[in-house]
Amino acid sequence: MTTTWLPDIQQGHGPLYARIADQIERAIGNGALPVGTKLPPQRNLAFDIGVTIGTIGRAYNIVRERGLVSGEVGRGTYVLDHPESRPPEQADPLTTSLAGTRPIVAPPGKLRFDSTAAPDIGQGDILARLLGDISREHHADIASYARNFPDHWFEAGAQWLASGSLRPAPECIVPTLGAHAAVIAVISAVTSSGDRIAFEALTYSQVSRSAGLIGRRITLMASDELGLIPEDFERVCAQQHPKLAFLMPSAQNPTVAIMPLDRRQAVAEIARKYGVWLVEDNLYGSMTGDPIPLLAELAPERTFLVGGLSKSVAAGVRGGWVACPPHFSQRIRIAHKMISGGLPFLLAELCARLVLSGAASSLRSRGVEEIGERVAMAREIFAGFEFNHHPKVPFLWLKLPEPWLSGTFKQAALQEGVLIDDEDEFKAGRADRVFHRIRVGFSSPAKRADVQAGFEVLRRLLDSGRTGYDSFD
Repeated sequence: MTTTWLPDIQQGHGPLYARIADQIERAIGNGALPVGTKLPPQRNLAFDIGVTIGTIGRAYNIVRERGLVSGEVGRGTYVLDHPESRPPEQADPLTTSLAGTRPIVAPPGKLRFDSTAAPDIGQGDILARLLGDISREHHADIASYARNFPDHWFEAGAQWLASGSLRPAPECIVPTLGAHAAVIAVISAVTSSGDRIAFEALTYSQVSRSAGLIGRRITLMASDELGLIPEDFERVCAQQHPKLAFLMPSAQNPTVAIMPLDRRQAVAEIARKYGVWLVEDNLYGSMTGDPIPLLAELAPERTFLVGGLSKSVAAGVRGGWVACPPHFSQRIRIAHKMISGGLPFLLAELCARLVLSGAASSLRSRGVEEIGERVAMAREIFAGFEFNHHPKVPFLWLKLPEPWLSGTFKQAALQEGVLIDDEDEFKAGRADRVFHRIRVGFSSPAKRADVQAGFEVLRRLLDSGRTGYDSFD
């Protein structure tokens, strides 16, 4: 049977999709939605309560992950028996909101197009050799805390973060457990609870969620195809008074935008005028060979430049560095230790040797070459559709044709065995604008044949149009 039950979107706390999911769970628990009941089709429920279909899709995904319902293409979503058997921690709305739109545990047996980790080009052999060398040479160090930070750890970071004419001084470098930890260390060190942090409306939202978790307030800035719009950055600075802005000027995630020089200069001047700190994430930018000066070069007194090895060399080594404005490295180093527990000697030494031996640069070049082959494949398979891409960047930002919506397409792709990211995964906060886009990351599958197969699945869904849409409740 199909129900006429409707949630009350004014009740509850947290994101709207999480509140709807919680109300579905309560309705199942109190018998308002009995076992075997068919939930309303997503588009119908969205219309009835005045929200987007993507919001309903996310709510249905949550209750499906909680083991409360099952969904089948063409049949709909039905209430299951024995909901009490689900793990209780999955019902926590805070956990759900922090996880974004990705499942907390990715379902097995799916093609992972929701990750942009460095492609497998044989790093294992190099890592094994270097780890063996370190183990033989540093028995005591690898078995204990990293009590001493040798000079070459800082030199490696200075080399890896160098770009164009920018050469950070080793004394301004802080080695970190990856780029994400570097960013959170900076936010923790130079802002306080209640301070506002400015983000582009679409960005690497795990940083904004982490910032919210430690008590910072989120402010959104507008962007276009060229990246952050300086006029809106100034509006936000004048009206909201953010303490810090997080930016990705080169190969922005997920839009692939590259901010032109005049905008970077304007952003630097606005930040200087209003006393705003800048965090410049150059993870993808370091892969592009982009010759435009970094914000760290245009505003060195207030920019923290962050980079690492996860996207271009090896994600598992947790290698990252931040180049700080003068006199800030000690503060960031202490903050990083406080939030991460400290830097393991083994990983820090491994990352330094990767860089200083030239292996990291070689692996990056080979990885970029492999990415280029996959980009060429994407351009051929998705010909006729609109998507942003760069020949050296491991993802594309694909515009969905009518009548597809981002959340609906993501769920349809999942049913076909492919994990992708909908646009909501990259929203730093609540925003009215709908982009009707998905991000397709294609570096994780080990074989090009798997990449091609995944692309072809997505192409079939794109071509299915209303047939695919209407079959998906």
